[in-house]
Amino acid sequence: MSPTLLGGILGGLTAVGLLLAVLASPPLRRPTLADRIAPYLSDTANQSRLLARGGTGTAGALGRLTAPLLRDAVKVLDRLVGGQASVRRRLESLDSPMTVEQFRADQVLWGALATAGGLGIGLLAVVFGPTNPLTLVLLILACAAGGVLARDWWLSQVVAKRDAEILTEFPVVAEMLALAVTAGEGPVGAIERISRLAQGHLVDQLSALLADTRSGTPFLVALTTMRDRTGLEPLSRFLDGMAVAIERGTPLADVMRAQAADVRALGKRQLLESGGKKEIAMMVPVVFLVLPITILFALFPGLIAITAVAQ
Repeated sequence: MSPTLLGGILGGLTAVGLLLAVLASPPLRRPTLADRIAPYLSDTANQSRLLARGGTGTAGALGRLTAPLLRDAVKVLDRLVGGQASVRRRLESLDSPMTVEQFRADQVLWGALATAGGLGIGLLAVVFGPTNPLTLVLLILACAAGGVLARDWWLSQVVAKRDAEILTEFPVVAEMLALAVTAGEGPVGAIERISRLAQGHLVDQLSALLADTRSGTPFLVALTTMRDRTGLEPLSRFLDGMAVAIERGTPLADVMRAQAADVRALGKRQLLESGGKKEIAMMVPVVFLVLPITILFALFPGLIAITAVAQ
């Protein structure tokens, strides 16, 4: 790449950066409705910025300067990517205090870091040899998109790991619930006993259900809310069966025992499916490691004898 073209690219990037900085400055930035009505909704006097304790350093000032640009980037990303319902459902399944807007902000930060990495790779490519400008632009765009999608993929991986752990705990918790109800405990008492004796993600969700019940929420409403929040079909069927049994007056002990039997059958079926999926993977060391070594040990003496006779 010629020095003239390189200087043109760097000058263009600098001009774009300065233009974005000027457009995002307070005199040129269009105030939102919340910014216009916020001073009239305050119930206390505004504190002087000279008396503010936090955010007076360089990091706080940088955060205040980049906050409007970050909010605009979050809005643009939300319009492009969409899927707020999916993100909200996954965050609720994790019991995360993070909102969709905060998750979008994390995606913007991941995309910015990936873009910085793409720019670094592009500059190294320019320094060490001739490169195509179109290739550099595509590399930077691919890095930005990869950073945004990587944050979403990471959230999906965390949710999948949590769901797998809940499915592992589910049969034991279902058996304990059925045993406690059969022994004479009520549904709330059984959940309270299991919350004291066991640990895990599913037990934490049951503890949250118990806390909602103690705060005044009816037990059926809390049970239905937990059923709607979970993304696991076996757990949803289990909670639905409990809710229907309590609502219609069906003997809860029989229903819980039947549900526990279904959970045991589900665990056996998942174990068989997992073994069937890994059957080919289990044959790989046998076919490519054990069998060749066995054949080598069987044929090696004969090969040595034939070589000795030939000589």
